[in-house]
Amino acid sequence: MSKEEFIRLLETKGIFLKEFQIKQFQLYFKTLVEWNKKMNLTAITDEEEVYLKHFYDSLTIAFDFDFNNQSIIDVGAGAGFPSIPLKIVYPDLKITIVDSLTKRITFLNHLFQELALSDCKAISARAEEYAKDNREKCDIVMARAVAKLNILDELCLPLVKVGGYFLALKGLKADEELNEAKKGISILGGKVEKVVDFTLTNENHRSNIVIKKIKATPNKFPRMFAKIKKQPL
Repeated sequence: MSKEEFIRLLETKGIFLKEFQIKQFQLYFKTLVEWNKKMNLTAITDEEEVYLKHFYDSLTIAFDFDFNNQSIIDVGAGAGFPSIPLKIVYPDLKITIVDSLTKRITFLNHLFQELALSDCKAISARAEEYAKDNREKCDIVMARAVAKLNILDELCLPLVKVGGYFLALKGLKADEELNEAKKGISILGGKVEKVVDFTLTNENHRSNIVIKKIKATPNKFPRMFAKIKKQPL
């Protein structure tokens, strides 16, 4: 996907980028590739691939969900996907990225400065540890390509305030993962509101899962990660 096609396809979805936003995406790509030479941020470094599989893919969730004036926690964002592309498009978002690898946090803090992004912070922590002092405070918690849904639900839903949303951006096995996670989602206070299936390319089938937080998460969750992984809800 060329930069021009990226801009055009977003316009078909009602997203019209201003010139400075287009330049932010260009600088994002340049910074990502530069830093990727010294640390492993992504296996995708071709410009057209980055625009398709990172930038555009991150924004597909906005085609069916309102992101205006929300606070977002992005769990395990890696190089900033999906929250940073969303922040570029919706500058009023308040973004917190929680990632366990300190070197990624260093990159993200540099990226915030390079792109002149305000109301952004990157925290080196495990999601289950971060939840101890930040339970049910956030409008939206997101995760993309981090873990299976029956593990992600316990890491993310305790952070979502009642009435807020957990958004999971998933791939080919989304239906299977959702079936495995349905019981846990309910226990943790969530309810699946909708699943949006689409094809990114012929080989890339994607599903954006929208889960609403309808009741408080019991205080015993999240458990320690080893327990979550060994015995998913």
